[in-house]
Amino acid sequence: MPPASLRPLWAGRTAALLGIVLVAINLRTAVAAVSPIVDRISNELPIDAPTLGLIGAAPPVAFAVSGLLAPLFSRALGLERALMVAILAMTIGHLGRALAPNTTLLLVGTIVALLGIGVGNVLLPPIIKRYFPDRVGLITSGYATLMAISTAVPALVAVPVADAAGWRVSLGSWFLVAFIALIPWVVQAAAHRAAGGAPEDPDQGAPLAGGLWRSPTAWAITAVFAVSSLNAYAAFAWLPSIVRDLAGSSEAEAGALLALFAIAGLPASVIVPILASRMRDASPLAFAGVAFFLLGYGGLLVAPAPLTVLWVLLIGLGPMLFPLALVLINLRTRGHRQSVALSGFVQGIGYVAGCSGPVLVGLMHDASGEWTGAIVFLLSTNIVAVVAGFLLRRPVFVDEEVARRR
Repeated sequence: MPPASLRPLWAGRTAALLGIVLVAINLRTAVAAVSPIVDRISNELPIDAPTLGLIGAAPPVAFAVSGLLAPLFSRALGLERALMVAILAMTIGHLGRALAPNTTLLLVGTIVALLGIGVGNVLLPPIIKRYFPDRVGLITSGYATLMAISTAVPALVAVPVADAAGWRVSLGSWFLVAFIALIPWVVQAAAHRAAGGAPEDPDQGAPLAGGLWRSPTAWAITAVFAVSSLNAYAAFAWLPSIVRDLAGSSEAEAGALLALFAIAGLPASVIVPILASRMRDASPLAFAGVAFFLLGYGGLLVAPAPLTVLWVLLIGLGPMLFPLALVLINLRTRGHRQSVALSGFVQGIGYVAGCSGPVLVGLMHDASGEWTGAIVFLLSTNIVAVVAGFLLRRPVFVDEEVARRR
């Protein structure tokens, strides 16, 4: 068989490509499907403020925990089986919360679905590394774009589906989407059994495990991911309030500006992984993301109106750091086993930072009654990404750094 670098995109890996596409579509559905219809749910299942807060805080917490669990599952079950378990968890979680007879089981179903999604978050980059080592940039671009779309679509269709068939159908319909994502991986597993087992990683390298703590490149990628996550979650939680208070935006305008923030990153999801895969030095992309954050937040501080749309657009371009971190997980490791370890490390720590963003911004605002301190804090987080950018200037493999420090 010719090496992977010479194979056409579909040759011998059609099921894997379809599986990656379908899993990517599922990686944000549980996050965005509840909030648009929470009032309808609360009419049947009383949801108090603490429970609603738990549902809102659950995604980054579950994703952080999954950063620890996913490498363990991958080592115990194998990469494909671990991903299948994650998809099953998504399926069961979606169905469970659609059928939930009380608020507790609604919350349990949400957590199960989010843990499945979190494990999928961690395992999809190594899956790409394993099956598409010759197309890392292209496939990462596609999957990051589909993730962005899967954030928007549930919010768009939740209310119309609930109007037509009720909130349980609106939540439960994502069960079918998750179940369909399982089919290509069942086919792939059957093909592996017929061939006598899964294909070997052509470049296994040394195990990373605890050595990642001593890798500057691993920390640099983690920092890029963490800055993106912290700023993104903080913006989703507080940007409408910030533009209402600072720029005098109406409630409808604030909602539209939040949508602009979410959509602004879509082109970066397409372009950044492809660019990064063709560049020896990833620092210009990291510095560009920092520049967008600095210009956007700085504009909101200095002259929030009438250029509010421009400032929000620039802030929305800042999370280009997210697809950059995802593609670097594969570009800076030699084999998929190392990619699993690095992905869990980066996303586990990065989503902990994501959890802290909304909380810290809210505490700063409550303490001062204004937004200046909170925005200065968000600006200051980008110092970490600048340092990371300098560390990423050399195309160093994490595997090599870990081996040198043993």
